[in-house]
Formats: sequence, C-alpha cells, structure tokens
Amino acid sequence: MRSSDRFFIFIGGCLVLCAAALLHAHIAAKAAREPMERRAAMVRTLELTDLCLCTEARYTRHPSQADRHAPFQDFPASIEHFPTGSVIGPPASLRGH
Repeated sequence: MRSSDRFFIFIGGCLVLCAAALLHAHIAAKAAREPMERRAAMVRTLELTDLCLCTEARYTRHPSQADRHAPFQDFPASIEHFPTGSVIGPPASLRGH
C-alpha cells in the first residue's frame, strides 16, 4: 500500500467521523427543541430575570440590574470587598459614556 493510499483512507475516515458528528448534532438539537420550548414558556410565565452571573452581592449578580451606588451601600468610601466587582465592570449605561 502506498503512502498516498493511507493518506486518502485517513482523510476518508475523518470525513466519515465528521459526518457522524454533524448527524449526531442534528438529532440532538431536534430532541432538545421541545424541552427548550417548555423552559422558554415557563420563563415567560414566571417572568424570570436574566442569567445570574455571580452569587456574591446584588450588584454583581447581573450587571444590568445594578445602580451606581450599590457597591458603596455599606460605607461611601469603602473598598470593593467582593472579588467579582474587580472582574465585572458596571454596564455601559451606568458609566456615563
């Protein structure tokens, strides 16, 4: 067997695996569609808010729900005592840009 034959067999095998992965993704997406629609209906019914990113303080749970003074509610000159506050900045609407 020549080296080029081995190469083409390898490429053919990779193509078959890629096609199998695409087929699996298509089947899994079809199977997940109904539960996703049920969850979306529940979110609309219960009027749930956005995704909770962090669980530490109310102003870091979701940046769109924060106000300008929430980090300083304990003391106006207090430093940030939650590590998430140094990773997630305030939303653009609160930065005044």
